Amino acid sequence: LIWLGYHSAVRNESDLQCVNVPPKFRTMNSFWKYYSGQAVAPYPTIFIGGNHEAANYLWELYYGGWAAPNIYFLGFAGVVKFGNIRIGGMSGIHKQHDYHRGHHERPPYDNATIRSVYHVRHYDVLKLMHVKEPLDIFMSHDWPLGITEYGNWERLLREKPFFTEEVHQRKLGSESAAKLLNKLKPPYWFSAHLHCRFPAIIQHGEDGPTTKFLALDKCLPGRNFLQVIDIPSNPGPYEIQYDEEWLAITRRFNSAFPLTRMPCTIRNEELDIQDDRQWVRSKLNARGAKTFDFVQTAPPYDPSRPVYNPPIAVPCRNPQTESFLQFLELPYLLDSSNPGGMFLAL
Repeated sequence: LIWLGYHSAVRNESDLQCVNVPPKFRTMNSFWKYYSGQAVAPYPTIFIGGNHEAANYLWELYYGGWAAPNIYFLGFAGVVKFGNIRIGGMSGIHKQHDYHRGHHERPPYDNATIRSVYHVRHYDVLKLMHVKEPLDIFMSHDWPLGITEYGNWERLLREKPFFTEEVHQRKLGSESAAKLLNKLKPPYWFSAHLHCRFPAIIQHGEDGPTTKFLALDKCLPGRNFLQVIDIPSNPGPYEIQYDEEWLAITRRFNSAFPLTRMPCTIRNEELDIQDDRQWVRSKLNARGAKTFDFVQTAPPYDPSRPVYNPPIAVPCRNPQTESFLQFLELPYLLDSSNPGGMFLAL
């Protein structure tokens, strides 16, 4: 099951304060049942973040990891394998004024950082731009900029007339997602965010590959929020595993991880990651590509004992993330700050 945002992985009342929605709309819903083990997802689930998420919890899993048993967060940007299917994606939405900033937001969030925390950053896009091996599926919450030109935009505007100006001015969607679409050219690209179903087919050049794009509606009764797709694949086992190329990219880029609010410049030039790939390959041959196991890092919600004045969320180190970074022999940086407002070399 591929989930394209608005997942709201809220474990307890403290997490609820880290979701960017008006207080009157903050409800626990049902994720806590899966987190606590009271319920189990019936199918392997991969999700990305949108703009209404428990930001504190997803930051713990910045590189990706199990948010609950059988429910995997792809990370702020990431690539994994499911069987022999490669799935890539990025969380959040594009806002140009935050695009070149570092990931400076930490819980507890204020009125500004609770919004900016889910804004896409150039650093994460640049990592994805270094993916060379073919992807089968790409996930984004935002639509790629200009995608409406490849589908029935007239019907879209009849359903959503308030999109008219943005469509005609070619401002609807994410510029960073469009760059990735043109670079990666995956057979399938799935999005959400705009609360309507919209299919499109993109032909990449006269003789190039095609991308089948599909955006889905909100998960509500009577809405087009679910689509079944058949994708040819080899026999299983069908389990979520680490991807060698992505681990090499992560290892190569981690030294330039920008973590302050100041704008930073990272070179757009293509980097050679072959040495990193060989290093990662040897590590995977020794350990295997299995992801690290789920670990609870906060008490789950207890409906019999609701907390009306929950403690303020604070940064927490997730053992999955610590194990992942130890495996790649990288430092833990999610609760620190790299110098900002500067050129970051790789």
